[in-house]
Amino acid sequence: MAHNNRFAIFLTFLYAIAGLSAAALVEEQPLVLKYHNGVLLKGNVTVNLIWYGKFTPIQRSVIVDFIRSLNSKDAASSASPSVASWWKTTEKYKGGSSTLVVGKQLLLENYPLGKSLKNPYLRSLSTKLNGGLRSITVILTAKDVTVEGFCMNRCGSHGTSVSKPRRAANGAAYVWVGNSETMCPGYCAWPFHQPIYGPQTPPLVAPNGDVGVDGMIINLATLLANTVTNPSLEAVSACTGIFGSGSYPGYPGQVLVDKTTGSSYNARGLAGRKYLLPAMWDPQTLTCKTLV
Repeated sequence: MAHNNRFAIFLTFLYAIAGLSAAALVEEQPLVLKYHNGVLLKGNVTVNLIWYGKFTPIQRSVIVDFIRSLNSKDAASSASPSVASWWKTTEKYKGGSSTLVVGKQLLLENYPLGKSLKNPYLRSLSTKLNGGLRSITVILTAKDVTVEGFCMNRCGSHGTSVSKPRRAANGAAYVWVGNSETMCPGYCAWPFHQPIYGPQTPPLVAPNGDVGVDGMIINLATLLANTVTNPSLEAVSACTGIFGSGSYPGYPGQVLVDKTTGSSYNARGLAGRKYLLPAMWDPQTLTCKTLV
């Protein structure tokens, strides 16, 4: 019985990476994902960034390069396995392809709303750049900022930047992701840190040398894919904790290892960067699709 309880706790941790509630754990995984009424962002979509708190220029570039890599046609960065090939799976969902373009950026290094944010603050922050229609405002909170529910039952979230559903359907969305480096790396930056619960397998080496930011990439990738595809059980949340073939709870699966740094990755991006991205549900093959 104790073993079962520990296993259930560990599964809760895995699903929290994608922001799912504990109730989702008892639901049988559907064979077909159904769409709910909300933002469905297809075509050209502008991604605006709000940096809340202090991020180094290198940290910002790792994240911006990731977003730019999603639709990259650069030969070096699009060679499989690539960030761009991972993103192409979103084309199989209702509405077709989504091309994300980095738009405006806002640095809020002086913590204008303090270092402890409530949920309504996220929507308020998402309107700062006046992103307009067909846009996603990404709010990234620094490692010394707490957000309601952060490290307790979620590592990020997404929603609409406006309260009226009819206007939201036109494409004003926001995504929030927190840096868990000092607060809960075993919860929100796994597999780059020992997990809080479950099997204590050795952590992987973060591909960009930053456990907090590389963990943010996993959660940002999850939430961007979920935002543009928008089915009721979301595209990446259906495959939480899977990064390579042969994965199981507590083991991310077979991934690639950089011979020089020893870091683990499964996708190449712009500027020679490497990333570890979660598996995505393929609505055509009805499987969790991994890059390696």
